[in-house]
Order: sequence, then structure tokens, then C-alpha cells
Amino acid sequence: MRHYNITVKGKVQGVSYRFAALTKALKLHLTGYVKNLHNGDVYIEAEGNEEKINKLIEWCYVGPPLAEVTEVFAEEADLKEFRNFEIKK
Repeated sequence: MRHYNITVKGKVQGVSYRFAALTKALKLHLTGYVKNLHNGDVYIEAEGNEEKINKLIEWCYVGPPLAEVTEVFAEEADLKEFRNFEIKK
């Protein structure tokens, strides 16, 4: 099990990025959450096996159709043992 903190920059709010990230994470059987940040970025904390987290990170560079991603930062952190994946306000 791995835990990654992921920050996605660009045109990522108002384009259903959080909902698409939720859908992708659930398909990959990851746990954690996604939320919008006040500065316009999207922040994700995800836990699962490394291969599936890498697939989520790869997806983050593309996102949903209307997103225009400019940067993705991902760093490993301590496990928090989330039970599910959700959208946080």
C-alpha cells in the first residue's frame, strides 16, 4: 500500500475534474479523496497499490475532456488508511 498527495494545476476547476477523478479512482479501487483548492488547483490524496496509483497520476495529466492540465505534482506520504474515495468540499 502506498499513499500519494497529488496537486493538479491548470484549468481544472469548473470542468468536472473532481467527479472524473472520483470515477477513475473507484475504477482503480483506490481510497482517499479529491477536492478543489482556493487557488484554483485540484488536490488528491490517494492510497492503493503503486501500479494503480501510477495509473491515476498518469490520468491526472489528461483529466476530463474540458480540463487543460499544466502541471501535476505527486509525492509519497504516510498512509492514512482511508476506507473509500470521496469528493470533499
